Amino acid sequence: MTEMMRAVEITKPGGPEVLQLCQRPVPQPGHGEVVIKVAYAGVNRPDALQRAGAYDPPKGASDLPGLEASGEVAAVGAGVSGISEGDLVCALLPGGGYAEYVATPAAHCLAVPEGLDLKQAACLPETFFTVWSNVFTRGGLKAGERFLVHGGSSGIGTTAIQLAREFGARVFATAGSEEKCQACLKLGAERAINYRDEDFVKVMREEGGADLVLDMVGGDYIPRNVKAMAEDGRLVQIAFLQGPKVELNFALMMVKRLTLTGSTLRPQSDLAKAQIAQDLAEAVWPLIEAGKVAPVMDSEFALEDAAAAHARMESSGHIGKIVLKVG
Repeated sequence: MTEMMRAVEITKPGGPEVLQLCQRPVPQPGHGEVVIKVAYAGVNRPDALQRAGAYDPPKGASDLPGLEASGEVAAVGAGVSGISEGDLVCALLPGGGYAEYVATPAAHCLAVPEGLDLKQAACLPETFFTVWSNVFTRGGLKAGERFLVHGGSSGIGTTAIQLAREFGARVFATAGSEEKCQACLKLGAERAINYRDEDFVKVMREEGGADLVLDMVGGDYIPRNVKAMAEDGRLVQIAFLQGPKVELNFALMMVKRLTLTGSTLRPQSDLAKAQIAQDLAEAVWPLIEAGKVAPVMDSEFALEDAAAAHARMESSGHIGKIVLKVG
């Protein structure tokens, strides 16, 4: 490995234009860590929140954005077993993905699934870790249940639709255009609701209510989700595009015996993330290798064009994942 690398840093809190190319020292692997020579890095909403100054990295994490990457293992730290230099992996990162090299716990790495290239593999960790932990572990989705996912054409949404379908749930999705609704249907949603034309509360109540709702919108969606839910339904909140504060009538929660929960992925312990990685390797990677589930790709940008990638994501015009080509 060389001593210095190209990376994209956040020069100050602000819009996409504050992302600038820089030179940084190549990280060294700590105990239990590997260093990956990055081929591709995924672009995600938390990266934009961090860039805007609204989502600080955890203590000890790189200040560089980037929560997922794929590439070749370039160095292995002490205490690591089962992974070697030269292995092709994709990994959930504590930060630092917008760079030519990144360090991450070895237990957060997964082998690139057979049949996928490195570009596709870079799109897996952030969304698949998030969906698995929130929809299946926290939300307890079961076969036959009615599952409503908001933002169905996003990276999270396209992943959630496919996994819920494969595990036997009835999938309903919201999206903001006909093109995005068609993409949701193609992935296996039973019904795609254009939120500009239809009320998802009315649609879901006519179907008997949602047993599980995955929401990243927040704001006035929260009380509407509660109205749209079936008895004993669960709401899992993972982000707040419209804000986290709202007036809510909790009487409905009691009458319908609802569970309101949520989580963020990045601050969770290394052990918790390692468990999610193990679950994915056992339950989901075989589906990917069988061609039943695949990342939905939107666009690719060069590392130095990270600002344009962020502008694309924040325009909400994308369907699926955006990646940076690094190596």
